[in-house]
Amino acid sequence: MSVYHAGSRALQDRLGVRERADHVGRSIGPDIKVVAAAFLELQPLLLIGAADPAGGAVWASALTGPPGFVRATGAHRVSVAGGPSPADPLAAALATDGTPVGTIALDPRTRRRMRLNGRLHPTDRGFAVDAEQVFANCPKYIQRRETYAWVADRTPGPTVTGTELTPGQLAFVAAADTFFLATVHGSGADVSHRGGNPGFVRAASPRELSWPDYPGNAMFLTLGNLAADPRAGLLFLDWTTGTTLQLTGEARTAFDADGERTVRFTVHRAIETPAALPLRWSAPEYSPANPEPPR
Repeated sequence: MSVYHAGSRALQDRLGVRERADHVGRSIGPDIKVVAAAFLELQPLLLIGAADPAGGAVWASALTGPPGFVRATGAHRVSVAGGPSPADPLAAALATDGTPVGTIALDPRTRRRMRLNGRLHPTDRGFAVDAEQVFANCPKYIQRRETYAWVADRTPGPTVTGTELTPGQLAFVAAADTFFLATVHGSGADVSHRGGNPGFVRAASPRELSWPDYPGNAMFLTLGNLAADPRAGLLFLDWTTGTTLQLTGEARTAFDADGERTVRFTVHRAIETPAALPLRWSAPEYSPANPEPPR
């Protein structure tokens, strides 16, 4: 059975990349290979996306822990020690058995990333995910950050919530070189990485963001999900201070006459948490694949 649903297929056909997508898609399956398990155990950061079971809003969140807090505990299962804070918008989803989730483990030190999507099951120590899709992505658009430090005494500040972005949050977005994008479809969820030089995410207003969809692996999992269901969640990180900015809303893809794609996101709710993550990363080395942002 194809790993793609109708939304992804429609985009692949529109852009003439179905054959390439089929070739790439053969690497997607439920197996967690030995090399993937070893990669997971080295990571202090896991990104996760899901829909809130109460209101249906889609969010992306970040989980942290000492290397080994995420590990493979079976051929098709990963276990995560700990979870989000009770105030996190995904707290209820990650405590609900059977929640479809998307995860991505990204290592800025090596520009490697691995995605694992499946069904969540709460455990005594945190939660486990039974894998349905496991696959790696290329290093394109990932900024290299050589080192990180664990800031044990960092205390999260009070959250700032709203239905549009503040001037400070707009500046946060304008300076970002990376964010994470959670999407859903009828039977699952996914979270993907988006990267570029600062300025690649633009704000038309405090409630409207956009970014170019740079060429990738031709699978169109994220844009395919958005074609079927526009709900989306964005997560921006301050890689130095640990501050997070979580947005939920709707995203749609616009196709220019020259074939270039732009994703336009409408903010429904924003949550900023100062010093949310206890990690401080070194300054970025921008990916050589990053195009210059439009002026």
